[in-house]
Amino acid sequence: MHSHNVLTHVATVSGSASSTVPSSAGHNTKGLISEVIYSEDQPWVTQLLLLPLLQQLGQQSRWQLWLTPQQKLSRQWLESVGLPLTKVMQVSQLDPLFTVDAMVKALQTGNYSVVIGWLPEELTDEEHMQLSFAAEMGNAIGFIMRPMQTSKTGSRPRSELKIHSSLYH
Repeated sequence: MHSHNVLTHVATVSGSASSTVPSSAGHNTKGLISEVIYSEDQPWVTQLLLLPLLQQLGQQSRWQLWLTPQQKLSRQWLESVGLPLTKVMQVSQLDPLFTVDAMVKALQTGNYSVVIGWLPEELTDEEHMQLSFAAEMGNAIGFIMRPMQTSKTGSRPRSELKIHSSLYH
């Protein structure tokens, strides 16, 4: 039996952008990049974490962009989870080498409330800075989705949830 491991890093970006994304906590965020490490055999946990936020962002006039490596989003699934079909765009079959660049360009435009990209490896510090700056410029949220790497030492994965945020620390 596998445990579930989700690790989320949240970095808020402050700056001189004049517009803000309202949050349910009453704080204003000018841009946000979050990395979510998920277990591929337990996708429902990630859905429980992200769907409420995506549903709330779906009420904005801006688009949601999904940069998926293989799967095509199901129209039926989008409707069943309450995401607006008219505001969701997807680019599938995107090579992971181009995902960060595509996210940076999309976040900068300000056309998207959220940009979600799947990456197989951890972000470099430079990539994280680029994404954070782009999210601030576009007043947007970016989610980096990464599958949990299985341990090569044979040790069992730990079950944990970590959320790091400058709002709480």
